Amino acid sequence: EAILVPWKALPKRVSKLYFAMRVIEKFEEIEGRNPGETSVADLPTVLKLRNELCEAQSFTESQIPDALLERLLSGRMEFPPVCAIIGGILGQEVIKAISCKGEPLKNFFYFDAMDGKGIIEDISIPPSE
Repeated sequence: EAILVPWKALPKRVSKLYFAMRVIEKFEEIEGRNPGETSVADLPTVLKLRNELCEAQSFTESQIPDALLERLLSGRMEFPPVCAIIGGILGQEVIKAISCKGEPLKNFFYFDAMDGKGIIEDISIPPSE
């Protein structure tokens, strides 16, 4: 459901990582690649796809910076400290689900290793009016 939400319907505060990851995901799907099988050499094609997706979604291209896409394309390797953080958060969420204590994360969790911040995004279909 969350992936079907039109970009314009999302709150303005949604992380740029969400949109950048969606562009790269679409690129991997079109090219028939597995996640992580990208490189900086793919940047021109990814930028073109970003422009097409933004136009189709009536979205501003500047919301998905070139530098962010480049960083995501080149970061193919797993980084053990980040894997440990994500694993710990996932374990915490499993315990919450099993014990029925606490509110679980909604939809998406992004960890930006560059600034050391975790972001929780609730990407939901907007209620009908």
